[in-house]
Amino acid sequence: MKDDIDSEFILCFDCDSHDRFLIGGKNASLCELTTAGIRVPPGFAVTTQAYKKFLEHTGLGKEIKKTLDKLDIEDVNAVEQASRDIRSKMRVTPVPSEIQVSILEAYSNLCECCNVVDLPVAVRSSATAEDLPGASFAGQQDTFLWVCSGENVLKQTVDCWSSLFTARALSYRHRMNFVHEDVFISVGIQKMANSKTAGVMFTLNPINGDRSKIAIDASWGLGESVASGEVTPDNFLVDKVTLEIRQRTPSNKLIEYIPNHKTGKVHKTAVTNELQKAICLSDEEVIALSKLAKQIEKHYGTPQDIEFAIDQDIPFPENVMIVQSRPETVWSRKKPVSVSNGRQVGMSGMVDTLIAGVRLQQGNK
Repeated sequence: MKDDIDSEFILCFDCDSHDRFLIGGKNASLCELTTAGIRVPPGFAVTTQAYKKFLEHTGLGKEIKKTLDKLDIEDVNAVEQASRDIRSKMRVTPVPSEIQVSILEAYSNLCECCNVVDLPVAVRSSATAEDLPGASFAGQQDTFLWVCSGENVLKQTVDCWSSLFTARALSYRHRMNFVHEDVFISVGIQKMANSKTAGVMFTLNPINGDRSKIAIDASWGLGESVASGEVTPDNFLVDKVTLEIRQRTPSNKLIEYIPNHKTGKVHKTAVTNELQKAICLSDEEVIALSKLAKQIEKHYGTPQDIEFAIDQDIPFPENVMIVQSRPETVWSRKKPVSVSNGRQVGMSGMVDTLIAGVRLQQGNK
């Protein structure tokens, strides 16, 4: 994207800023991955300054504070009603014109760079309180897929802002002693990968913490089927040093999420009979993903939980895309397990054998 598109309200993913207080956890990660040379679909962040300006300019910030100050957080019905009221007000309140112009110009520039009119994009929430030690805010804010046109990007940006006030988010922040008005939200606008296959990978074995392995879960279509747990994905286990694929475990993948180009929305559909049991990643794709996983782990210096997509519109290997990476939070806090060169022995070998067919669970979204 053009360098001069960056502003108070917009930062491109290829910028040097990795400031989570300005662009939130997800967007900071995407910026860092991009500048580190990892293949990431292009995009930009609507900064937290835009969100703050929206609340201040419209007076919504004061209204929301009054509502939350008198809210009995233990009253589930009251919390749900407050959430509905706040989100409804935010949706009908006009966004300040200077913010609208910035977002529309950045989206138009992204369309131009990709040579696509009304480019399909993902509109993702990126809160400042994501991926923090001791608190998991993952999945509490909204994401919208296959969003086309500047008008819809604006609308879904506001929806992402308002998702900071879901009943779940309000209750969780209270329980974790986060002050509501101290948590801000950025929004990521990112070119959609037209995924043939997508999924998640870990730069360790999430079953036993073995850091000499890379574990990959994948299924047909967009990654939402894997993230939501609606499908049992194919599973691959790769030796991190030799890149030998130690295990390939196909699964019966019954559904997938794919875009409907007429409606401009993503739909869940049945996987064709011939593809249900067909393995969804080629060996060369598994190895390419593993190389990227090693590169990302080396960059961050810690095991990673990585989301990926294989774009069917782009030739291999440029179609192997990373759409998110975050620290792995379970085994990384424990002492690394001891592994031998080559095959596992003893109990570790038994565990390695037994993990075939076990579906990995995505820790964050």
